[in-house]
Amino acid sequence: MGDLAVGARSGHDGPEDRPERHDGTVPPAAEDAATSASDSGDGNGGGTRESGEQGGQPKKQRSFWKELPLLIGIALVLALLIKTFLVQAFSIPSDSMQNTLQKGDRVLVDKLTPWFGSEPERGEVVVFHDPDNWLAGEPTVAPNPLQRVLGWIGLMPSSNEKDLIKRVIGVAGDTVECKGTGPLKVNGHALNDSFVYAGNTPCSVDDQGGQFKVKVPKGKIWVMGDHRQNSLDSRYHQQDKNNGFVPVGNVIGRAIVIAWPPTRWNTLPIPDAFDQNLSAAAPGALGLAGAVPLVLWRRRRLADGLTAGNPRVSSDGTAG
Repeated sequence: MGDLAVGARSGHDGPEDRPERHDGTVPPAAEDAATSASDSGDGNGGGTRESGEQGGQPKKQRSFWKELPLLIGIALVLALLIKTFLVQAFSIPSDSMQNTLQKGDRVLVDKLTPWFGSEPERGEVVVFHDPDNWLAGEPTVAPNPLQRVLGWIGLMPSSNEKDLIKRVIGVAGDTVECKGTGPLKVNGHALNDSFVYAGNTPCSVDDQGGQFKVKVPKGKIWVMGDHRQNSLDSRYHQQDKNNGFVPVGNVIGRAIVIAWPPTRWNTLPIPDAFDQNLSAAAPGALGLAGAVPLVLWRRRRLADGLTAGNPRVSSDGTAG
């Protein structure tokens, strides 16, 4: 009995803890138990796996069809965020912006920069909410249910929104003028309207608004279509509550690219005609510019008078 090994572990994980025979070898049963324990504790969670398999089936991956509603929900939320804060698609319903835009084109409108205080600039093509019944009498197409959903999330233009698209001609402080057939003038500078529809004149000769001279008030813009003789723009709404001007707050954003159809993919840059210095000179600057020659002339007269009355001063202004 004194030669039997005690079955309790000594606190050390090693071969010295295994029960031995009298001849020093490990009994087969003990060796198998040690091997099983070693396999279950190999550092890969074997013991847990064994108990898990005994308690139930391994956890299965969720089906794609069960995850699909979640994916659709995330896509809808992202689409709404993009429509609200980044870009939105709009359809061109008329020929008023030819040839820059054709009827049926889809444009993407930048809605992000206005959130940071950016205001429309001359030459930009902008989309804006109807200022005062400009679209009265225009036919509206009743969308089908799918078009309503796609319009609501921003994947298609919404038929419920009364929006227009025109080019910005004048901003706050500008004087815009049309006489005869043109040219169109901004602050006295004639525009090279190369972007105007072929065959059109820059100004329209009529008594409904084609002949005008206006000064753009603060917070407003003056807009015109590129198809000058086929655009009911600021010129023809001078009797509304805004006198034909569009409040900056009505501007949704700038149209930046033609996205559809693929054959018409193109950007919408500001024409070169608006790159020249069209800004109206401030009254203070004009006063200063006019005062400088007068001051110089007066100084010259005083200098001439001193020279004539003092023989010690030579004609070249140096002391004698």
